[in-house]
Amino acid sequence: MRSSIASIAILARLTLREALRRRLLWALVGLTALIVALTWWGFSRISDASPVSGPVQELGVSQVTVMLAFMFSFVLAMTAVFAGSPAIGPDIENGLLLAILARPVRRSEVLLGRWLGLAIVLVAYAIVAGYLELGAVALATGYVAVDPLIAPVYLAGESLVLLTLAIVLSTRVASVAGGAMAVVAFGLAWMAGVMGGVGEAFNSDVLRWAGIAARLILPSDTLWRGAADGLTPAEEVLRSAGIANADLYRFSPFSGTAPGPLWLVWCVVWVVGALAIGILLLRRREL
Repeated sequence: MRSSIASIAILARLTLREALRRRLLWALVGLTALIVALTWWGFSRISDASPVSGPVQELGVSQVTVMLAFMFSFVLAMTAVFAGSPAIGPDIENGLLLAILARPVRRSEVLLGRWLGLAIVLVAYAIVAGYLELGAVALATGYVAVDPLIAPVYLAGESLVLLTLAIVLSTRVASVAGGAMAVVAFGLAWMAGVMGGVGEAFNSDVLRWAGIAARLILPSDTLWRGAADGLTPAEEVLRSAGIANADLYRFSPFSGTAPGPLWLVWCVVWVVGALAIGILLLRRREL
């Protein structure tokens, strides 16, 4: 057991070094600094030029913040996919994995080590960049969402789901094809989540169950809805801004409700189960 943990830790450290060598971390740091600066500048202009104030302005700022979070979640998803897609396949094709396995290293340890190293990069980036973005919004406008601290955590979880999917696909599919499949799955899950929200708003069982089925298959939208819920204003602000039905508002495409404990447990189970499937697929693949 200790040897397995040590092997996974070593492979995770090597994956982090590889990310540094490919300048992935430095690119993310540079982009984050640029985006945070642009966020502060843009929201400052919105706050200065806005002809309205009070709850209406808070609602407008919150909507732009949620849109910004959605774009950030898309960037995180793409980063997770393009980092995870070449995690296993190219090592098999160029014979590197066979050389690694000649040592006392299991295939499961290789997959878990790769996943852990990339997961550390993505989670750290999502949380740090997310908090900096929200800090820039608060500094420029004074707007603070209902639960801003939880939103980057949900987005980090979403990136882990996409990373896991990409790595599992990389055990059997070429990098480009696997990345494309993961991106399409991400988009379809979000669209199904939107349709599920429409089903909830208009009491359509078919759409409601379609949304639930999509969340069970790929729970990325579950975590996005939790992030969106944390960034929305309080119900008092919504009603003061003229939105009579706050519950209906939360079923809009760029809003959401926080997932319950069972959904969060399912997200963890999904990631663990997907990694188990990836290990099984890698063990059965001929090198």
